[in-house]
Amino acid sequence: MKPGRIIILSFMCICCFAMLLVMGGCTLYRDIAPGTVQKIPVRVDPAAARAAQGGNSPVVEQQRVIIAPLDEPAPSPEYIIGPNDVLYINVSGKPEFSSLTSTTTYGNLGNVKTPSGSRVDGNGNVHLPFIGAVPVGGLTITQAEKRIAEAAKKFINDPWVIIEVGEYKSHPLYLLGQFRNSGTFYMDRPLNLLQGIAMGNGYDGTADLSSARLIRDKKTMPVDIYELLMRGDQRHNVWLKPGDAIYIPDNRSRMVFVFGAVKKAGPVTIPPDGLTLTQAIASAELRDTGHDFRYIRIIRSLSATEGELMVVDFDKILRGESMPLMLQRGDIVYVPKSAIGTWNDTINEILPSLQVFSALLQPFVQIKYLKD
Repeated sequence: MKPGRIIILSFMCICCFAMLLVMGGCTLYRDIAPGTVQKIPVRVDPAAARAAQGGNSPVVEQQRVIIAPLDEPAPSPEYIIGPNDVLYINVSGKPEFSSLTSTTTYGNLGNVKTPSGSRVDGNGNVHLPFIGAVPVGGLTITQAEKRIAEAAKKFINDPWVIIEVGEYKSHPLYLLGQFRNSGTFYMDRPLNLLQGIAMGNGYDGTADLSSARLIRDKKTMPVDIYELLMRGDQRHNVWLKPGDAIYIPDNRSRMVFVFGAVKKAGPVTIPPDGLTLTQAIASAELRDTGHDFRYIRIIRSLSATEGELMVVDFDKILRGESMPLMLQRGDIVYVPKSAIGTWNDTINEILPSLQVFSALLQPFVQIKYLKD
């Protein structure tokens, strides 16, 4: 053998040995004889792998977690008046009591009557000439007409009132991310999720629908936008509420998260050719001491409302008894600092870390573990 090849082979052996030292901390696998060759059947499904390999899969425990979709009653079909709405109010056809038009002078055009209306203030009141402030916030158009008519009885016998909405400004809907037309929109009637998405004129080619989410009151709702758009599952076509946000991230940010007994806890980017569990842990850099490779935990999002909890015996991979485990986008890997008992113990350990990176996590994790 040529000297150059000998040097290269020696260097590769040293690198492999160094990786084992890094990945295993102070653990040396001296029971593996030099030159050992072990054949491992390649199978994708962990459950089938355990059955076919006689326990050679690194996945020693696996359970599916399903979250029930959001189920709420349909809202009233009538528009509910709120702050910042502009109302055109006709009180018995009398301009001195109404809020319909205003006269503006435009140079050579002279005086021009333009719609003005009355804007509902932050307290839900509308202000009318002579009548004064009338609370209409939270009322339907019909209810507001009756209330203003009641207030006008002090000045007019048997008054009647007609209201039209000039500007809808109290029911915002926020379309964020990879919409063709993102921004703030205002609902002029009750809208469902499909109708809300349509307001953004669809989504572009970089949209990651599997990670899309509906956010309400700073919480991710149990709604699977991918299932709704791609498979027509109407259970997820929920009714929207004022202040809701629909967020569609792009598909270019692919990462997993590693927590626990590592020096660099947090996200690890997935390269174009994929990322194994070994590579992810190596990138996060293990602590010198204090880790348990036999019970590494993985939280995997399968959809917005479905996930998987896995326990992996990482020792098997390091010993060459199992094939490397490929990670998926959004996987959360937890390297225990010591032997831990249940999944509840694991969640309690990593919950502070999840909260720090909550904005980057998959919808399933946000809904299941960060709902409070």
